[in-house]
Amino acid sequence: MRRLAVLLALLSVVLAACSAVPSDSPTVQITQAPTRLDEEVGIEPLSPEPGATPEEVVRGFLDAAASTVRGHPVAREYLAPESRDSWSDEGDVTVLGQDYATVTTDSGTVAVTADLVGTIDQRGVFSVGGQEVYTREFTLQQVDGEWRVADPPDGLLVLEPDFERLYQRRDLYFLDPTGQRVVPDPRYLIGGEAQPTVLVERLLDGPSSTLDAGVRNALDGAALRSTVTVSAQAVTVDLTGLADVPPSQLPQLCAQLVWTLEQLPSVRSVEILSDGEPLALPGVPTMQTVDTWTTFDPEAVPVDAVGHYLDGGALWTAADPPAPAPGPAGAGAYGLTTAAVATDPGTAALTQTAGTAVRDGQATLLVGPYGGELAPVLAGGTLSAPTVAATRGEFWVVRDGGAVVRVPAAGGTPQAVSAPTLPGLGRTTVLQLSPDGVRAAVVVADGQRDVLYVGTVVRSQEGPVALRDLREVTPTLGQVVDVAWRTAGSLLVLAGDAGEDRIVPYVVGVDGWGLATVPTAGLPSQATRVAAAPGRPPLVSAGGTIWQWQVAGGTWVTLVPGTQPVRGDEPFYPL
Repeated sequence: MRRLAVLLALLSVVLAACSAVPSDSPTVQITQAPTRLDEEVGIEPLSPEPGATPEEVVRGFLDAAASTVRGHPVAREYLAPESRDSWSDEGDVTVLGQDYATVTTDSGTVAVTADLVGTIDQRGVFSVGGQEVYTREFTLQQVDGEWRVADPPDGLLVLEPDFERLYQRRDLYFLDPTGQRVVPDPRYLIGGEAQPTVLVERLLDGPSSTLDAGVRNALDGAALRSTVTVSAQAVTVDLTGLADVPPSQLPQLCAQLVWTLEQLPSVRSVEILSDGEPLALPGVPTMQTVDTWTTFDPEAVPVDAVGHYLDGGALWTAADPPAPAPGPAGAGAYGLTTAAVATDPGTAALTQTAGTAVRDGQATLLVGPYGGELAPVLAGGTLSAPTVAATRGEFWVVRDGGAVVRVPAAGGTPQAVSAPTLPGLGRTTVLQLSPDGVRAAVVVADGQRDVLYVGTVVRSQEGPVALRDLREVTPTLGQVVDVAWRTAGSLLVLAGDAGEDRIVPYVVGVDGWGLATVPTAGLPSQATRVAAAPGRPPLVSAGGTIWQWQVAGGTWVTLVPGTQPVRGDEPFYPL
């Protein structure tokens, strides 16, 4: 699993290095922690110049928001005396595009216009700005002959380049409902020595509002006794409030802390104390690492689970060399149009197959053991490609563009998933569950655009499974064709490019930050379908053939490099 994590990180670096944010895309906003750090990071802004014009003062105030000094003293120098004392930098954060304009109006105010990249609330939760434009008029007054801002908005206005320079993505990790995996909840923090304490504080505060109903927090009710300390790449976390925590919950609590803290470059191990004493867990070392809790790995995938695809209605494996899957599905007996394969979380064996077939204008979902006979379990006018999560033995499909249905992989009655807001958004063409089963990526055609949403899967004993809190994550992409989960916290998307004249791959974080194109070098034509899984090379179908991403060359190559492309479509990875 550690090797998979390294491969994943390498793929991320290569994709990022070879990609570029679309120039006409509204900037995507990121979560920032409202808690400011004491130490300085980066280059501090300059104080106002004598004789500066009103527009120069407003621009200077915006630049000064990039300070990492508590209270933003330089930014306050741009304010009139009354505003200087009353202005708060602890409110929401607004991230603006780099190319903003300042214009002096007829009334003497200075109007600022910019692309709204996004906003961050006081919990550090990120919301994409969409294609909105930020506008605000600043009133200025003269103080001792110098112009100063009289009505600054509370919170921070940060330019996108400053945000990218100062802030780092750090994931908080919570638990999926089964307690099998930790689930990432992205936050963005200013770098510095205070990051470990800030991360633990955020973890204790709980998940973001959109994720809250879909995960568990084993740290609920706990509190920090003191600041988190770092010594020789070891972190010590001293908690209180653990006396009533059930012993069965302590491993989950530790996994959350260790996976959250060990992503920091300065951290190699974590010591957890309860009221000053080492937290005693049988068989668990005092200094814990992610290797101690590999069973909770958010990026775990079956080691031997190669990609699959369809060719002429038959199920094939993307092995070296490619070969038909075992059983009648591999022989083409069902004329499959889409498929998915589930695995056993314990043994990683391929266990169940689901596939759709279309006859006489009617779509049918067939389910059965991998390599065995498939039986019809669900019918509809249309059915989306089935999808499965590694933590759940069930397949999901969308029937007739709006009704989400889950089907037990081992047999059983199909059950409706409550998704009351989904039909109102348009016709659903794609639904893909995240590897942990906590989120779902959904492509919806609303008549004018094909839009990508990410929602949260909510499970409770009292009611049906629900898909809630759908939020658009790529508002600048108006023609989304397909989507796959590259990791538990990022997506690989096929969508129209800036000119909407061709389909290209993109990567984007689950929160909408970091939208970037992926090179198309090597592909014979534009891609039509995409597949991805943590630590696995992405697959696409293009020109009726299957291609995979080659990390070393930063290009797309045939399934067996150096050989002719193989025919196929609808690639996917078993989970």
